[in-house]
Amino acid sequence: MQTQILDVQGMSCDACVGHVTRALRGLGGVLSAAVSLSDHEAIVVYDPAAVQVSQMLEAVADEGYVAAPRA
Repeated sequence: MQTQILDVQGMSCDACVGHVTRALRGLGGVLSAAVSLSDHEAIVVYDPAAVQVSQMLEAVADEGYVAAPRA
């Protein structure tokens, strides 16, 4: 398992957090996703053999937000 922190831009309310959380948790291989509105981030625990960071970014983008991996 690995942990990836994503910087997420465009969230402005709890509904936004819910959209991003559902998008990330809906990916096969994602074990958990904790999304913070105040920190504008998502902390994702995932299986790198099952899901790639690029897929996480795409899932967030599909919901209308911009995500980037934090180094």
